Amino acid sequence: MVKNSLGIYIHVPFCASKCPYCDFYSLTDRTFVRDYVSAVCRELKFWSKKIDKPVDTIYFGGGTPSILSSENIIRILDSIRNNFKILDPEITMEINPADTEFLDFEKLKNFGLNRVSLGAQSVNGSQLRILGRRHGVDDIKKSINLTKSCGIENISLDIILGVPEQKNKDIEDFVNFCIYNGVPHISAYILKIEKSTPYYFNKTGLKFWGDDKIADFYDYTCELLRDSGYIHYEISNFSKDGFESKHNLKYWFLDDYLGIGPSAHSFVGGKRFYYPRDLKKFINKALIKYEKTDPEKEFVMLGLRTKYGISDERFKEKFGYNFPKIYYERAKKF
Repeated sequence: MVKNSLGIYIHVPFCASKCPYCDFYSLTDRTFVRDYVSAVCRELKFWSKKIDKPVDTIYFGGGTPSILSSENIIRILDSIRNNFKILDPEITMEINPADTEFLDFEKLKNFGLNRVSLGAQSVNGSQLRILGRRHGVDDIKKSINLTKSCGIENISLDIILGVPEQKNKDIEDFVNFCIYNGVPHISAYILKIEKSTPYYFNKTGLKFWGDDKIADFYDYTCELLRDSGYIHYEISNFSKDGFESKHNLKYWFLDDYLGIGPSAHSFVGGKRFYYPRDLKKFINKALIKYEKTDPEKEFVMLGLRTKYGISDERFKEKFGYNFPKIYYERAKKF
């Protein structure tokens, strides 16, 4: 990553269906896709006049970015290139394995797409059904092969830990699947029951694991991945050497990133702000909302999520003064 550069996150608020565990902002009604894309391009132009920094990472998240057409993704990429200086960026797109046949990967790669994050979640068909996923294991294999055939080798797969009926064997099968298919990056997320989701209202209908068992799943995953040659570089992220997510590292290093789209958050120039979780307001030029922030404390907290930790050198480089001794005092009891 380049110092004093900018990452851009594009939140795509559309899904073909809502997974029962998901609390991210998304809608199944795709009536306003064209208006949404126009609003994204408008906001990119607006922010380019306020932020004079080159862009070295672009990330399409959601929602389900893969249900946008390739043309719409390219239109947004064109808008970024037309409004910002670009520095050989890492360009990531989250993809549902059920959607790959609808995307033109050759065209997307020609426009810069060089990293794909597949929402696999499991390679156990029964657990995929419990999670309400639209894809099967064959779709995951097909997605990997299709992506690689277009020359995109930087692939990440997600796994969810703590799924009802999950066993250590399921985690082992997932890791072996990734190794066999040459997947260089894995994100492991713990299932959390969020309010207002179908899982929350069906807590008695499914047997959810307790915190101790989920912690065991997590420890087992970390050990298995490390033994398999994956570097545990952030709490939820593991990669082969050189395949760390450059965009996500901006979050943990407290670097600048601009989020565009309803519910998208930004951190620019020491300030945090976000768009409301409302697609129509975003389309009609919603005002951003600012959050209270303490960059010094956030630098410490976020740095401790990573294998890199925090250091006097990085702290002084970020803030221009020495690391406060109070943090050493607070750390002693741990």
